[in-house]
Amino acid sequence: MKLTLSVIKADIGSIGGHIRPSQALLDAVRTRIGAHRNNLLLDARVSATGDDIAILMTHRHGVGDPAVHKLAWDAFRGGTDVARRQGLYGAGQDLLKDAFSGNVRGMGPAVAEMEFEERPAEPFLFFAADKTDPGAFNLPLYLAFADPMNTPGLLLSPELSQGFRFVIMDVGHTEGDRVIELNAPEDLYRIAALLRDTERYVVESVWSRATGEQAAAACTTRLHNIAGKYTGKDDPVMLVRVQKNFPATGEVLAPYAIGALVAGGMRGSHNMPLMPVPLESGVSYFDGPPIVSCAAMCVHDGRLTEPEDAFAHPFWDRVRDQVAAKAVEIRRQGFFGAAMLPMAELEYTGVTAMLAELEPRFVLRAEKPSAPAVARAG
Repeated sequence: MKLTLSVIKADIGSIGGHIRPSQALLDAVRTRIGAHRNNLLLDARVSATGDDIAILMTHRHGVGDPAVHKLAWDAFRGGTDVARRQGLYGAGQDLLKDAFSGNVRGMGPAVAEMEFEERPAEPFLFFAADKTDPGAFNLPLYLAFADPMNTPGLLLSPELSQGFRFVIMDVGHTEGDRVIELNAPEDLYRIAALLRDTERYVVESVWSRATGEQAAAACTTRLHNIAGKYTGKDDPVMLVRVQKNFPATGEVLAPYAIGALVAGGMRGSHNMPLMPVPLESGVSYFDGPPIVSCAAMCVHDGRLTEPEDAFAHPFWDRVRDQVAAKAVEIRRQGFFGAAMLPMAELEYTGVTAMLAELEPRFVLRAEKPSAPAVARAG
């Protein structure tokens, strides 16, 4: 019988600005979800990354199940009531619709789900990011599933060497899900050409070409495409199955040592390095830097083990120091050039409003009359 992993995440209130949810808020969501263990759900875990709360659930109802999604929605709505009573900042800010309509896709929360036949040993990684957007996972997925410089298993494993299929979504297309499927390694350059544009093209899922099994599921939600205005950064989630026919855990984690520059940070409008952080970390410097946590787990008969904190190892302390230095360095550039996102991607519209105000004040300077030619002496 197939197992479904579902993770649904939202920012519904935070202490002291965009830092972390309160304990009372977390407890409220956990109580709602806990009441459905051994009923609708097989197991569940509620956690926080930055100011977002994530609900990880196991069940037998398939991807996009209305009852499972409504449970998460109701838990977030109940938590929002607590956030309002406590006067938390941004209470319910990621809940962009008033009424539930079948599932939470297009309603604000980030969603990643996959359904599969459970292996005898089923290890997986749950990534949760804050203060960035879904494109932040493009480079790690490309390196983990397509680059033998990062993933030696692509050379050493007969299954992995058959490659992976990338399903990539055009998140700038708001009339429907516009996707393309490309195979690595044959389409490697085409995959790279798309994934470099992290604000337009985002990996939705990755599939093994050897077995046809799904290896990864990533959130593709962009909040301003739903609300038509800034409501908060998109803060994506991702599930990645590891080992055997998939890359090893270490191969999936390795790309995060780069501290790649991603969209996010203060007011969601800057380029900042992505910092791998321990579980339950808040945010701080410049509303960031953008962070990503990773809970490594196994699931058996739908039951989750306790999470192992993948980024708590001492190795990642050195990486965090390097990312912090990188963050300070790009912030020294302030508003200038590549330190801030392109105009079309700015989450706040103050700059565009200012430019519109200045537009009528531009004038076309009259050309100076040409100087008369001077006759040259014979």
